[in-house]
Amino acid sequence: MKVETKYFGTVEVDAEELISFPHGLPGFESFHSFVLLPVDELGTYFALQAVDEAGLSLIVTNPYIFYKDYAFDIDEQELSLEKPNDVAVYNVVTLKDPFEKSTLNLQAPIVMNVRERIAKQVILNDANYQTKHPLTQSNKGGESHARP
Repeated sequence: MKVETKYFGTVEVDAEELISFPHGLPGFESFHSFVLLPVDELGTYFALQAVDEAGLSLIVTNPYIFYKDYAFDIDEQELSLEKPNDVAVYNVVTLKDPFEKSTLNLQAPIVMNVRERIAKQVILNDANYQTKHPLTQSNKGGESHARP
């Protein structure tokens, strides 16, 4: 299927690549189908592109690349999670100019069941996680299984 995108024009996407957000994203509850499109060659950043709205695209990344100790509890039943490899976690990047001033929203991770292709954005009530953590890359990294 063809998808109009905010950053890449029209792209061809297989139906198996679609990610369902049954409840939408906070603030965008009427959009339920998205696709992850790689932004850079290293696979660090992705555009979480709404299938039905070209203008709705969020830049996301695997938070464990930047914050290896990032942790929170999730409701495994809500996303039909059966094993750790079913889970991918992404967080929204707020882009700034210069890029080094960009921030990562650790308060609202996007948790995805990569097997079922369903996801939800979770709002954490943890004082350790805010909406604007510095996006400073660490060489230590974290779990690589958080990607689909």
